[in-house]
Amino acid sequence: VSVSRAIKPFAEPGRPPDWFSQKHCASQYSELLETTETPKRKRGEKGEVVETVEDVIVRKLTAERVEELKKIIKETQEKYRQLKKDAELIQAGHMDNRLEELCNEILMWVI
Repeated sequence: VSVSRAIKPFAEPGRPPDWFSQKHCASQYSELLETTETPKRKRGEKGEVVETVEDVIVRKLTAERVEELKKIIKETQEKYRQLKKDAELIQAGHMDNRLEELCNEILMWVI
């Protein structure tokens, strides 16, 4: 229960209400454990840190999230560049014939 409550604030919009139920969280975790390769144990010195399945899952999910965030940043930067270019064209008077159309597009974003 504590895990499902702890991660609820980080939910993406559109998740069903039962997404963070204790049962669903347990099934998702179980699926992660089943699909993750168990790290091979190495013989070594005492006190050597051995990577656990949980460590592998955390590393994998972290890498996936980093890639998602890089993609979102790239898309946001492209959108910013386009909006900046449009703003410069509007200020220069080159888009006077499209002002009404652009205004309608902006209103669609707001609504």
